[in-house]
Amino acid sequence: MPGPDPGDTAVALKKPAQPQKTGAVALPQADLQALTAALASPESAERRRAARDLGAFPEAGPILCAHLGGEAAASVRAVILTTLIRLKSPAVVAGLLPLLRSEDSALRNAAIEALQEMPAEVEPHVAALLSDPDSDVRILAVNMVSLLPHPKAPDWLAEVVARESHVNVCAAAVDGLAEIGDASAVAPLRALAARFPEVPFIRFAAAAAIRRIGGS
Repeated sequence: MPGPDPGDTAVALKKPAQPQKTGAVALPQADLQALTAALASPESAERRRAARDLGAFPEAGPILCAHLGGEAAASVRAVILTTLIRLKSPAVVAGLLPLLRSEDSALRNAAIEALQEMPAEVEPHVAALLSDPDSDVRILAVNMVSLLPHPKAPDWLAEVVARESHVNVCAAAVDGLAEIGDASAVAPLRALAARFPEVPFIRFAAAAAIRRIGGS
């Protein structure tokens, strides 16, 4: 696994710039195998170049996802994630979702940030994520859904509040509903406080969310 270069510093994940229209100029037909091999270069600059240039190949999504977990340089990770957002596809989502179980919190958060840019591709996985046996994964999924630009996101969070048994998962969903919830979330929020009478902060958080939504 290539290690970080001494001068390598973290680079914030940015949304990919929209490609400029330059007429009928074809994408560079770089060799996919050569670029994949360059991901193992000891030089972070070479790995960044390869990660960027692989954006010309839709089939490179799984390759980049597989490399991401072992990439130590934050700047290379950022380029990989930017390329994956540009390549967004069901295969890319399938490659990123396992990173929600990573012990590396920065990697988990970066994967969530990228997944938030792929709402249509993430949708088929939401139900499974919100019912995952691991409560930590469910919390991460709730946090992702809270920021997912998808019309069903408020309904997904309301369903969590209505059925979830883990208080911390419920708390995360309440926070999300305070930001994106609508009137349909008011009834589940009211019922939630009654389900956890021994947890005062749930009662207060649910009441605050109802006020923000506009419920009486």
